[in-house]
Amino acid sequence: MPLTVAVQMDPLASINIAGDSTFALMLSAQARGHRLFHYAPEALNYADGRVWAKAHPVTVQRVAGNHFEFGEPVSLDLGEEVDVVLMRQDPPFDLGYITATHLLERISDKTLVVNDPASVRNAPEKVWVLDFARFMPPTLITRDYDEAKAFLAKHGAIVVKPLHGNGGKAIFKIDADGANLSSLIEVFNTAYREPHMVQAFLPDVAKGDKRIVLVDGEVAGAVNRVPGEGEIRSNLAVGGTAAKTELTAKEAEICAALGPELKRRGLIFVGIDVIGGEWLTEINVTSPTGIVAIDRFNGTDTAAMIWDAIERRVAHLPSRLREGVGGGPVTSCVSPLDRPSPSPSRKREGDLSVIPL
Repeated sequence: MPLTVAVQMDPLASINIAGDSTFALMLSAQARGHRLFHYAPEALNYADGRVWAKAHPVTVQRVAGNHFEFGEPVSLDLGEEVDVVLMRQDPPFDLGYITATHLLERISDKTLVVNDPASVRNAPEKVWVLDFARFMPPTLITRDYDEAKAFLAKHGAIVVKPLHGNGGKAIFKIDADGANLSSLIEVFNTAYREPHMVQAFLPDVAKGDKRIVLVDGEVAGAVNRVPGEGEIRSNLAVGGTAAKTELTAKEAEICAALGPELKRRGLIFVGIDVIGGEWLTEINVTSPTGIVAIDRFNGTDTAAMIWDAIERRVAHLPSRLREGVGGGPVTSCVSPLDRPSPSPSRKREGDLSVIPL
């Protein structure tokens, strides 16, 4: 059955369609007959128990420079007129991001939000991973220079990075002599209010930092990201290169430990980062990437796996089990503020009561 899918993300015009995971998900959804809408996180509104956004109907195609076409904007009720919301805006994981999760959580009993907004809010990439510390390299969370200096003395070279950073930004290696550590902590303390992550440096990062994608708790594939010349950062966004890879026995053990918890929390699309075949460094749940490279190397279709998982979950939403839902034609109607209140669990079959803006 066709679904109505609202994609909460950054501007479509700025994405690189050759490697963008959200764009791959949109192409896959469209191929299945699902209807797509696009809106920015700042377009979210709330009143009288409803959450809606100014959204554009959108079609996509794999043509660089002409990869999307918007229809006229509409006021789209995300709780009553949408089956799935893809929460795919890039970090930073700031108050704007957190507020969006709170608003979307209010509709999550009626509309499937991917990933689950409460679980995303409660699982920051470099914080939730501490629940699996047995798989991590030696790690310190601190703002204190003396603590960082003592950690350096114990472990030799270290890496310092923002606790809520992303995309390989602001990651620094400090050698065993500690040169510039005090200055770096001073700069970080000025730039960030939260503590910072300090970890023992892993020389094996030169061999790559593996991104492993899990779909509803199951391994979908992996890609090795190799740092560029003179770099310790392997993120593709900062010049790393992708290479075909397989899972080690330790990585399989890590995935087996994480999988049931990811599934329980409604974290359908997750990317974990592992260095040296054994050291877990991050669990990416906000807007994970990597599926395009994985599929290119493995001949797989990870986007289809994700949509299979989404469609299974939609079928088991409480509102679906009680009444059933079907996506119907978009019709012009009244604004969400002027609508009579429907029963809490009811989606109107065949009626996307949205108004052109």
